Amino acid sequence: MFYPGEPGRLTKLVDQMLAGVTTPGLAPKAMILPHAGYRYSGPTAAQGYATLPAAADTIKYVVLLGPCHRVGVPALALPGADALATPLGQVPVWAEGASRLSGFDQVVTSPQVHAQEHSLEVHLPFLQRTVPDALVLPLAVGWVTPEAVAEVLDALWGGPETLVVVSSDLSHYLPYAQAQRTDQATLQQIVELAPALNHDQACGATPANGLMVAASQRCMAPTVVSRCNSGDTSFDRSRVVGYAFVRFDQPGETNVETA
Repeated sequence: MFYPGEPGRLTKLVDQMLAGVTTPGLAPKAMILPHAGYRYSGPTAAQGYATLPAAADTIKYVVLLGPCHRVGVPALALPGADALATPLGQVPVWAEGASRLSGFDQVVTSPQVHAQEHSLEVHLPFLQRTVPDALVLPLAVGWVTPEAVAEVLDALWGGPETLVVVSSDLSHYLPYAQAQRTDQATLQQIVELAPALNHDQACGATPANGLMVAASQRCMAPTVVSRCNSGDTSFDRSRVVGYAFVRFDQPGETNVETA
């Protein structure tokens, strides 16, 4: 429902979106990217993923966090699988990363939570085309506190070998102009590292809030690189969904200019 199921078409589409990014910049330590159908949010997601190929030899692990849309859980849920499948092949799960979380009360294993969860799946083809050798640790984030998410991130943070990706869209089904205003306020809140987003502002508010807690502890600097909504990529501006690429860089590292 979100991307082509035929490998050749999917590869061509992802590569075209990545090639459309003219100034990808350096790979960030963490980023917030959207998870809608590729025709709507794919170009925004590509803005983030286009930064990764130059660091493909460095990035060994990707911690991928997204909200639960289908099955709720009062925890962060691992899939209990050795690999994740897309039309482009298998994505190995970072088993050692999962084992680090074995003693965390807020982490469970639930194949049911992951079975139909698109917030994580739609990112996998981009990762397969940009960091094909990286291991991925997928965490579906349910009803937990930002501090509980940050505690998990602390255990996995590592150095430049580990990338953190939070999957989140912004406002849902507002008129175009209202969505622009709402999303601008939400993004300002993220830039200010104010981890009090609610789920009307961003469906991935919980993992985004957790990332902001972890980023604040590390004096990181978020940068909004690009934003749009579905009204920019379709003809319907009566009820739109917002998207953005926000990058988080370690202190002293170079950001790209905002678009």
